[in-house]
Amino acid sequence: MSLYENTLAQMKKAADTMSLDPELYAVLEEPMRIVEVHIPVRMDDGSLKVFTGYRSQHNNFAGPFKGGIRYHQQVDLGEVKALSAWMTMKTGVVGIPMGGGKGGIIVNPKELSEGELERLSRGYARLIAPVIGDQVDVPAPDVNTTGQIMSWIKDEYSKFVGKETPGVITGKPLEDGGSLGRNTATAQGGMYVLDKLAEEKGIDPASASVVIQGFGNAGHFMAKMLREKGYAVKGLADSRGCIVSDSGFEPDEVLEIKKAEGSVVNVEGKPGYEDVRTCSSGEFVEMECDILVLAALENQITGENAENVKAKYIIELANGPINPEGDAILQEKGVLVVPDILANAGGVTVSYFEWHQNVNDEKWTAEEVDEKLTKIMYDSYVKVAENRDKYSCTMRIAAFITAMQRLDTLWKEGKKI
Repeated sequence: MSLYENTLAQMKKAADTMSLDPELYAVLEEPMRIVEVHIPVRMDDGSLKVFTGYRSQHNNFAGPFKGGIRYHQQVDLGEVKALSAWMTMKTGVVGIPMGGGKGGIIVNPKELSEGELERLSRGYARLIAPVIGDQVDVPAPDVNTTGQIMSWIKDEYSKFVGKETPGVITGKPLEDGGSLGRNTATAQGGMYVLDKLAEEKGIDPASASVVIQGFGNAGHFMAKMLREKGYAVKGLADSRGCIVSDSGFEPDEVLEIKKAEGSVVNVEGKPGYEDVRTCSSGEFVEMECDILVLAALENQITGENAENVKAKYIIELANGPINPEGDAILQEKGVLVVPDILANAGGVTVSYFEWHQNVNDEKWTAEEVDEKLTKIMYDSYVKVAENRDKYSCTMRIAAFITAMQRLDTLWKEGKKI
């Protein structure tokens, strides 16, 4: 089953559970518009290469299409379509006035020089410029794309329309119209969701153990916030290995070692970490713990290993870390999974804040951003939990239902064909 088929299956299950208007579901089954572009780029050696890119605009009932642009050699149309549908659901769960979109270019950016990367990004921007805009479609960073790439795209789009248009894209550097709080937003949103989960289930941070798979931006900040709240972070993993310690880790120290030596596994044997041991990635997700945070890649828990997962609660900080077969097994085992479209929605929420500040010529303080994010994430968790109880379903299906309820309201208010 492809990623797009998986996404449709989740949407269909939610639609059937809530008895969604079949006409609305038919509209949501396919993106409203898909753009395929072919970008000629002059390479540093003088040769010409043509790269294929996409932009999928799934739904704009709530507002401009919203979603990232990824640069990866495995990008394909099905993936971009699926991720754009997820974005419609994600913006719907948190109730921000934006829709769902996604873009991507088939490329390994690590093989390009900075000049080639800039020419590729500007070329893509010129080709999608007629179908984006601060009131039409607002892209953002995703896999292998950065604030600098967003600035290049904003600059190229602004040339296209003949005026500076900072609101056309989010995830920009602060000095180029970015927002305070964006760097920590995904982890911060996940932490607020965990706060509400702990409140609902009576989880005591002082006695709860956590392991975190993925130690990039979101994983590191999540580890730091968990430790500040009193949780024991007993396991950390990155792409090169996994470490476990009964006495826990200090996330900033681990990050410094990772930056200097390449991986979290280099913590082993360092002063203060004498009890650290390494383990395989397979063993890591099956560790004894109260809370497992998945902040790495998709398909980490599948039908093959879900039976061995011992965590009571799972927070999906990454997109799609549990496949449908694994999800079904975890449900049978009684593991409560907080799904990606809720758990990591802090990122798109603060992206919306950035857009709002740009189009209204405002500058919010870090405190204002955090206050607004806290309210949205708390309220969203409560709505999803209410739908979970009302429909006797998983948090994942309840999150899809929450998004579809909002779309159904917009549909009935005048969006009908």
